[in-house]
Amino acid sequence: MVRTLIGGVLVLVVSMGVGRFAFTPILPAMQAATGLGTDAAGLLASLNYLGYFLGALGVGLVPQGAARTAVFRTALIASVTSTAGMGFTDDLTAWAVLRFVSGLASAGLFILGIAMTLDALARAGRESWTGWLYTGVGLGIASSGLFVAVMGDRLGWRGDWLWLGLACLGFGTLSWLWVSDPPRESRHAAARSMPAPTLRPSAPMILLTLAYFLEGAGYIVTGTFLVAILKTMPETAPLGAAAWMVTGLAAMPSGIVWAAAGRRLGLWRALILAHVVQTVGILLPITGSPAAALLSAVLFGGTFVGIVTLSFTLGRHLSGGASARVIGALTAVYGLGQIIGPVPAGLVVARTGNFDSALLGAAAAVLAGALLLAAGAWMAGRRDPAAVALGAGRG
Repeated sequence: MVRTLIGGVLVLVVSMGVGRFAFTPILPAMQAATGLGTDAAGLLASLNYLGYFLGALGVGLVPQGAARTAVFRTALIASVTSTAGMGFTDDLTAWAVLRFVSGLASAGLFILGIAMTLDALARAGRESWTGWLYTGVGLGIASSGLFVAVMGDRLGWRGDWLWLGLACLGFGTLSWLWVSDPPRESRHAAARSMPAPTLRPSAPMILLTLAYFLEGAGYIVTGTFLVAILKTMPETAPLGAAAWMVTGLAAMPSGIVWAAAGRRLGLWRALILAHVVQTVGILLPITGSPAAALLSAVLFGGTFVGIVTLSFTLGRHLSGGASARVIGALTAVYGLGQIIGPVPAGLVVARTGNFDSALLGAAAAVLAGALLLAAGAWMAGRRDPAAVALGAGRG
């Protein structure tokens, strides 16, 4: 069972830490070498998130068993090849295709990898281990950031993509071997299986979903451009790669820390607090201070995985246990937000010559999400005051 958990962690390293977010620390070198503009970089990011959105919609239809394992392994192959493929070309159209494919693969790995790992842990009675699964996102971000910081000047942007693709091949091989669905449900499990709960939309659930959409649109501006933002200012330019590593390190325990906050404060309150903290983190680079830049990385990295964890847990409670459907729906709206966010941010930067307006817009989106969550908590509290006070079922 330890191997299954490690395999699940490595899935998130490959799909999220590298497949989606390695673009952030490599982007400045790509821009310097190829003349890639910020508007085009925003387009590439949005195409990646479009793939993620469509993939999130599609993988929810994959049945458990051999089919889910086959789609998961296909996504592993696609993720590795689309990562390495970025280093073989400098054609914008080819990059667009590769980033789109990488987004599709990331969604398949994220949703199916998590689902199969959690199912395996549940069958083994190890649900208490699930908080460690999400450390893979931060581990991947920190590792890719460290690699680019140490080797980027020696290898160049092409070498960064190629070697990260090779690393994903090794990690993906272990996930291929250790993460899968059983070919058929055991008799014991079949006897205990129950019909899947139906999704019950409610006003609090709708507000949570809208807030999660705004989180996707807001956080992704920093998630895409953080290193580029810092490198545009002389005071913070030396911190670009280091800040991305700090982001990853802060993200590693984020799910565990915010899950504990949810148990202590209640899921609604913890989620609102996480949004407010992230809003501050998004705005700090505007100051131009190196200390503020590092604090921004800590606050951003320390919240975005936690927000995912809390939102999934709260959504499961509000839906009456329809976990798979809620995770699929939330992942889809999150992906839709990520499609929308980078394009206007890139266009604004191209027009104004700085990131201030883009960061203000991103912060406003995340803060608006916090306000929607406050309304959702109020509505939920009117129905069941104990649910808000005690943590909405505590997940």
